[in-house]
Parts: sequence; C-alpha cells; structure tokens
Amino acid sequence: MMKKIWSVLKAQSAIQMISNVEEKNAKYRYWRIRIMYGMMIGYAGFYFVRKNLSIAMPSMLKELDFTKTDLGWVLTGFSIVYGLSKFFSGILADRANPRYFMAIGLILSAIVNVFFGLSNALIFFGICWIFNGWFQGMGWPPCARALTHWYSPTELGTKWGIWNASHQIGGAGIMIFAGYLVQHFGWRSAFFGPAVIAVAVAFIVMNRLRDTPQSLGLPPVEEFRGEADATNGHEDTAESFKEILFKYVLTNKFVWIVSLANCFVYIVRIAILDWAPTFLVEAKNSTIAGAGLKTAGFEIAGIAGAIFAGWISDKIFKGRRGPVNVMFMTAVIFCMVALWLTPAGHPYMDAAILFAVGFVIYGPQMLVGVAAADFASKKAAATATGMTGAFGYLGSALAGIGTGVLVDKYGWNGGFMFFIAAAIIGTILFLFTWTHRSATLEKYHNGKSA
Repeated sequence: MMKKIWSVLKAQSAIQMISNVEEKNAKYRYWRIRIMYGMMIGYAGFYFVRKNLSIAMPSMLKELDFTKTDLGWVLTGFSIVYGLSKFFSGILADRANPRYFMAIGLILSAIVNVFFGLSNALIFFGICWIFNGWFQGMGWPPCARALTHWYSPTELGTKWGIWNASHQIGGAGIMIFAGYLVQHFGWRSAFFGPAVIAVAVAFIVMNRLRDTPQSLGLPPVEEFRGEADATNGHEDTAESFKEILFKYVLTNKFVWIVSLANCFVYIVRIAILDWAPTFLVEAKNSTIAGAGLKTAGFEIAGIAGAIFAGWISDKIFKGRRGPVNVMFMTAVIFCMVALWLTPAGHPYMDAAILFAVGFVIYGPQMLVGVAAADFASKKAAATATGMTGAFGYLGSALAGIGTGVLVDKYGWNGGFMFFIAAAIIGTILFLFTWTHRSATLEKYHNGKSA
C-alpha cells in the first residue's frame, strides 16, 4: 500500500531534453511563471485552514468560557506538531513531486477543519488542531524544493520574496474572510467556509504545478540562466534520505544558526498573528472586524517587506542574508515597543504600527528559508527549510502557551516583554551569519570580480 502511495508522490524522472533552443527558452519562461503562481495560490490556501482559528478565538473565549491559557495550549500543540511535520515532510519533499504532496496536505487539512467546527470540547479541539498541524507541515517543503529547482541562487532571494507573498495573501485573506463570517454567522462558519476553499485550491495546485525542469525536458535552471559553470548546476545526482540529511543539513552549523534564530522570529510573528486580534479587542477597544482588518494590514505589509528584503540581499549584499536579517530584526524591536506603549483610542496609529511590524518581521521570516537553502544546496533545500520550520514552530509553540500564561498572569505588559526579548535574541543570532553566503554564490561573485 505504501509503495503505491509513494509511486504517486515520488519525484518524476528526467525525460529527454528539448533540443530546439527557442522552444526550450519559451517553455522555461512559461513554466517559471506558472510554477510561481501555482505555489502562491496553494500556500495561501493553507492559511485559510490554519489562521482562521486566530480570528475565531475572541468569540470562542466568550461563548465556550475558555481561558486564554486553554486556547494557548491548543495553539502550542499545533505548533509543536507542525514544526515536526515540517522537518519530516522536508526530508520526504526533497524526493517527492510537489504537485501531489502539497495538494494532499491541503485536502486533509480541510477535512480536519470541518470536524473542528462541529465540536464543543476543548480536548477534541486540541486533537483536531494537532492533526491539522501535521497536514499543514506538508505545504512549505514542496515549495522550497520547487523554488530552488526553478530559480537560480543569484535570483533566489528576490523570487523567494515574491513567493513569500502567499503568506500575507493567505493571512490577510483569512483575517478579512473569517472576520466577516464570525461577525455574521458565528465562529463555526470560520472553519466550514475556508475548508471548502481549501479543497478547491488543492485541485488548482494539482493542475498548475509540476516537478523539476528536467522532468519536463528542460535543463537545470543554472544552465538556462547561463550560470551553470559558476554554480555547479549539474550536481543533480541521486542521494539517499540519510545522505541528504547528514551531509547537507545536520552537520551544517549555519543551518543550525538560522534555524535557532527562526525560533525567535516566529515568537514575534505568530504572537501577532494569533494574539493581535484578542489584544486589539481587549486592550485597544477594537471591534472583532476592525481587529481583523488591522491584522490583515500586518500581513499585507509583509508582502513588500519580504520582496524588499530579498531584493537587497541579492543586489546590495550579493547573496548575504545576515545583514538584512539584523537590520530588519532591530526595527522589529522598536516597532513592538511602539505597539505596546501606544495608548488605547488611536486605531489609526495601531494600524500603522502593525503595518510596520509586518513589513520588518517578514523580511527575516522569508530570508531564513533562503539562507538555509543557500547553505544546504538545492539537493537538501526542503530538508534544510523543514528544519528551520521545525525551530520556527518551536517558537510558535512558545508564543502560543507562553503568551496565554503571561497575559493571564501579568496582563499584556508581560506578553510584550516576552515578544521584545525574543526579537533581541533573534537579532544577536543573525549577527553570526553577517559575512556568510553559500559556496556557490561565493564562487559566482568571486568569478565576476576576477
């Protein structure tokens, strides 16, 4: 049975290469665009069946008489399992076909959302959201695989930044959509409606995505862009799961550094996504719909922030992601202090600060994955980014229960001191990657300057 399932999921073999140069170039341009928007739609779809809980939480707290700690445990359980799933899914995704791997995870996540919306019991909510965490982990790694096979190292920061907009499109979309549903139809509708959308998106993913360029008769992307000699574009020999894991990831100190830093990036990012609506309602006297719109602004700003961070890391810092991460995380510290200290009754100021936080936090959130892929090579991109994701969702787990407990005991002051401390530690860790970039990019840029 497992062999039959893997026969569907496994990566496609290379086929005979197209010989006509014009046809080859035209197909490459077509597929690069199609793969990009297919991945973006697909990953945005995962947010519709993940971040809907954030906007439903204020109503659930009131209607079901839960505490913040209760729902914090649900968020933490999700985050732990989601992080583990990202890592193990990453190991599989380096050898899997993204179109089916991603779509199956999305369909299973939609099914779990339906069961979640039918429940009243905290324990069942926790069980459902743990299963959802595992299925959600099947979304990111196939995108990392596709990005590193369809876009070369010299453009990866910018292209990854464009793809990263799927986070904000999905996050902002579900905040607005779920906010409307909760306001008019109750919190359960925030799980049923998005589940239907997620299933539709899964079929779009299966239709739009394909595996590597070689599976379509096209050369490696480095050859297409004239960078094969500098970046070793033909190093696509088969290696086992174990070889990929140990040779490129677990013995790579820079993958470990950015993974640990990602833990602290995610404490801030997930704290805003999961708790900002509740904070705005309780501490800033916002309506639920208004809180959803402000949090959507945080997500929308992240689109520009991630693309800008990727572009300057490619063009200004020539593939060094560390300096950009340090600068953006320093700005996060100041923005979080401003959000904390701004008094209630200034909704436009709250919206502006959340917009600024979104712009700066999504730079490091995106570049962590790029840096891990750089350091590990495209053979192990999904595994390496899966590892950064595992650490990221360790941070998410801490943000879930940590915020719930601290706010219940010390109010929102305790919560914000926690967020700011995380941003400071993340900044310090990124300093250790300031001068480093991938070996292939070192060779490429040294060759250009020679």
